[in-house]
Amino acid sequence: MRQRSRGRVAPAVVAALCTVVAVPTQARAAGEPAPYAYEPSAKPAGGTATNTDARRLEPGGTYRDSIKPGGKLFYRLELDATSNAYVSAMAVPKPGTKVGYADELKVTLQDRDGSSCSYNTARFGSAEFARPIGAYAHRTVEKDRSSCQDANTYYALIERTSAASSSSEPWELEIRHQTEPGVGAGGATEAPEDWPSSSPAPPAGEARDRRGGTSFYSATGLKDGEWRDRIKPGETLFYKVPVDWGQQLFASADLGSTAGDGYVSNALTMALYNPARGLVDSATDVSYDGKQKSSAFDPLPPVAYENRFDSSEDVNGMRFAGWYYLRVSLSPEVAKEFGPKALGLSLRLNVENDKKGAPAYKGAAGDFQVTGQDLSAAEDGLSTPTAARSDTMRLVAAAGIGAGTVLVLGLAVWTLVARRRAAAGAGAGEAAGPGAPGGAGPGHDSGAPAQYGPPAAW
Repeated sequence: MRQRSRGRVAPAVVAALCTVVAVPTQARAAGEPAPYAYEPSAKPAGGTATNTDARRLEPGGTYRDSIKPGGKLFYRLELDATSNAYVSAMAVPKPGTKVGYADELKVTLQDRDGSSCSYNTARFGSAEFARPIGAYAHRTVEKDRSSCQDANTYYALIERTSAASSSSEPWELEIRHQTEPGVGAGGATEAPEDWPSSSPAPPAGEARDRRGGTSFYSATGLKDGEWRDRIKPGETLFYKVPVDWGQQLFASADLGSTAGDGYVSNALTMALYNPARGLVDSATDVSYDGKQKSSAFDPLPPVAYENRFDSSEDVNGMRFAGWYYLRVSLSPEVAKEFGPKALGLSLRLNVENDKKGAPAYKGAAGDFQVTGQDLSAAEDGLSTPTAARSDTMRLVAAAGIGAGTVLVLGLAVWTLVARRRAAAGAGAGEAAGPGAPGGAGPGHDSGAPAQYGPPAAW
């Protein structure tokens, strides 16, 4: 019994410890910004030049690929007639490679006739330095729309446009396909006309330190408040904030002052992505002269299902609850003017309003909800991998306690049985007398307990 019990507990502990050890790390030279942390479970996507040979993306799957200048990559989707579908792509140029104002990543979702269900683009714009940029496309089920509504095969198309003067190196891609369940009848079908647009008072309380991640996967959880970090020239940091139904997010970033004279135009960029990793909005780029600078998003609407029926991306991007991601990037040119040291970075977040009820989804909400675990991760500053490690350590602790409990109980039972057998043997010896069968022989202490092994039943 004891061996079987130990056999059940030990593998669980070993597996949990292996999970902790298996968390990926990426080596880099001292002083270099941390690289983009791809999701470890991401599979090769194998995009193709034509739709005929396109490989299928599975709902909930994360994939990796790369795209050359002028490249077009097709992927196949199988969609039902009730779910909304999303395909996002984050392009990750190598740090230091040359990019131009109009260099673009475009994501399109098409039906079998080549008609576009939707498309979105991401550009580097005036901040012409390499950093991750991303966009998504979606198939939204709408009552009065005829195209892209039936259950059928669809195609995601990812395209890259680059100027001749830009780097010819491929951009790495992280691709994700998600589906959102349909809703019951009677839900909203029109976009909201207005919402509160006045900026709230700054968050109360002292600023707290929190280190950003380098990707969607490693983004650090934040709640409303003021948060401090440091950012190196050429570095991109990711943070995530849980925003529930009916809540409104206000976000701004301050770049701290430093010694020295110089000027870098469009030095700091900030973008907001929704739970489907779609670009919602970009804040005004910040030029830097060594003095503190600030940038903020324009007021965004509260999270609401009906936002998806608005034509502007900054409104329809706030279409569901879940994790919203902030991406902050600092130009490598800052190092040439002010040195390679990291600069102070402050984020101010306000999440206004109490949460409202979720729409009547016909299935599990998946990524499009805020759970108690999400709120705890935001409170504790956990990323996806650190939250996984935290869960793993709780498993290890529970398994260790369980194994210890089994061992202690087993020893207690063993001791009790041994004492009872010893007592029974001593009683038999006294009744038979010295030298009698079953009694103690010469030189044997009949009062000493016998040395027994575990009971036979163990």
